[in-house]
Amino acid sequence: MLTENEASDIFDRIKKLCSADEVEVLFSGGRFALTRFANNTIHQNVEEENHTVSVRTVFGGRTARASTNRFDEDGLRRVVASSESLAKVQHPDSDLLPMPDSTEAAGGALRLRSGQAPEGARVTKIPSRHFAETAAITPQLRAEAVGRIVNVAQTHKLTTAGIFSSSESVEGIFNSHGLSHWHTQTLAEVSITMLAADSSGWQKSNSPDVSNLDPLRLAEIAAKKAIDSANPTEIPAGRYTVILEPSAALDIVGFMFWDYSGMAILDQRSFLTGRIGSRLFGENITIWDDVAHPLQTGSPFDGEGMPRQRVPLVENGIVKRVVYARGTAERMRRSEHKDKVGPIAATGHGFALPNEMGEVPVNVVFAAPQDPQTLAQMIASTERGVLVTRLWYIREVDPYEKIVTGMTRDGTFLVENGKVRQGVRNFRFNQSLIQMLSSVDAMSVPLRSCGEESVDMVVPAMKIREFNFTEVTKF
Repeated sequence: MLTENEASDIFDRIKKLCSADEVEVLFSGGRFALTRFANNTIHQNVEEENHTVSVRTVFGGRTARASTNRFDEDGLRRVVASSESLAKVQHPDSDLLPMPDSTEAAGGALRLRSGQAPEGARVTKIPSRHFAETAAITPQLRAEAVGRIVNVAQTHKLTTAGIFSSSESVEGIFNSHGLSHWHTQTLAEVSITMLAADSSGWQKSNSPDVSNLDPLRLAEIAAKKAIDSANPTEIPAGRYTVILEPSAALDIVGFMFWDYSGMAILDQRSFLTGRIGSRLFGENITIWDDVAHPLQTGSPFDGEGMPRQRVPLVENGIVKRVVYARGTAERMRRSEHKDKVGPIAATGHGFALPNEMGEVPVNVVFAAPQDPQTLAQMIASTERGVLVTRLWYIREVDPYEKIVTGMTRDGTFLVENGKVRQGVRNFRFNQSLIQMLSSVDAMSVPLRSCGEESVDMVVPAMKIREFNFTEVTKF
């Protein structure tokens, strides 16, 4: 694993090779291992270690980036030359800011309150996200866990497929103005699908700390879903009370957070245009972006080295603000939208420059409801509805009303008179996220959840009125 001292030495070597006005170097990489299984047997085990250095140079407002995984003298000389030659042929960018220095970054580390950094506010440090036990996971340990998963499948005469992965990664940034940050993290992840003749079940979980994962329990839940949804009946499409498990809620709501971006407002591609400060969702919906939340992961700095701040996105249904990279905040202050978007300040959510996306919240956290309910309680209070394990193949239909389409899968059930009655054939849905988050009758305690269509979030299960299923699928 590349260390911070080794990275600092590489940066010093790059600076000596560089003739640009400014230079920035991003480091990323680490060790990644994966055990994949299907048809009740392991069929792949891979492991790799790789580190990348990405060099951005600036000449009079012109900037470009080049990357390499060669850290010898020739490799570094080539990547610097590539970055500089690309930068010199770019058109000058009048919006390009000087790279931040350590003083600017330290000031940005103060948490914002209503767009201002109050006196006495302190830098918020994230909890450790590197765990020795996770870093020490071996192929044998992953294989033993897969063996327990397969045993569950065989006991119930099911077929299982999935993965067990583990990683140890680094992320760092150094620039010629003296800014430097370094972050290390581990992550273990298990995804399990259980297959029967005409039904399936699924579970997925990940954590920096492998002790938080229980592959056997995940396998048993996935198996029960496959068994309980066997011989699915067909019920007509229409509007139903729907109970979304956390992974399903995560994957559908994830489609709106790309719009919580200053750049998206400037480009007029955000459904929040003209709506910031208004009540767009139900009063029971409050959402933050908070890298320091104990259930979140990731580095505490963005692609320019600015500290990620805790940002209120929605409070009691009211859209409060969007996130900003440094350059986007400067552009917004000069724009026609400046008086309609709430607080404007760099929040530490920018991607590495140059990019066309600007920024996005990546540590989304839903607030706990006043009266959280368990899934069992939501089911017990439902006269007739549909319980959904997972959504997939989600795509946007109407960007401004935030209507998305997609399908259910891996465990869809009819709920009647407060009980799960049987599995049903899967549905396609067309659903406005604005309407959905205005129709949430109950939520569970938010959990760290992961799916396949969006980034990991801290999100609750949700019971929703009038969820719009448009047609029944074949399976």
